[in-house]
Amino acid sequence: MSSFSERLVNAAKLDVATYEEVEHDESALPQAMLAVVLASIAAGIGSAEEFGIVEMLTDSIGALLSWFVWALTVYVIGTKLLPEPQTRADLGQLLRTIGFASAPGLLRVFGIVPLIGWLIVVIASVWMLVTMVVAVRQALDFTSTGRALGVCLVGWLALVVTSVILGGLWVFGMS
Repeated sequence: MSSFSERLVNAAKLDVATYEEVEHDESALPQAMLAVVLASIAAGIGSAEEFGIVEMLTDSIGALLSWFVWALTVYVIGTKLLPEPQTRADLGQLLRTIGFASAPGLLRVFGIVPLIGWLIVVIASVWMLVTMVVAVRQALDFTSTGRALGVCLVGWLALVVTSVILGGLWVFGMS
C-alpha cells in the first residue's frame, strides 16, 4: 500500500494502478478528503488578491463545496444516466479516486505569484481535469475515456449553471 504522498504524486502522474488502489481501499477516504481540502486551501491562497484571511477562507470553502457538488453530480450522471454495462461503483469509490485526482490542485497556491500565477492556475486546472477523467474512468469501470470526459464535462457544466443561477440570485438579493 502506498503512502499518502506517493498516492498524490502517482495520481498526478495519471498512474492507473494508484486510482485502482484507492478505489478499492476503503480506508483511503480520509486521505482522499485531505487531498481535496489541501487543494481547496491552495486555491484559496492562490486566489487571494490581498492575502486577506476572509477572502482566502471563502475561496477555500467555495472550492471545497464546488468539488463536492461536482463529485455528487458526476456520480449521478456516471452511474445512473450514462453508465456502461459493467459500471458498478458506490459513492465512496468515486470520492476516493477523484479526491486523489485533486492532487494537481495543490499547485494553485502559486496563483499568488505575480505575472505568471494565473498561468500556473490554468495549467493546474487543466491537469486536474485530466486526472479527474482518469479517476472517473477507473472508478466507474468505463472502457471509454471519451465517456469519462463527457461525464466530467456535463458535471462541470451543471455546476457552472447552478453557480451562475445561485450567484445571480445572491447578486440580486434573492437568496
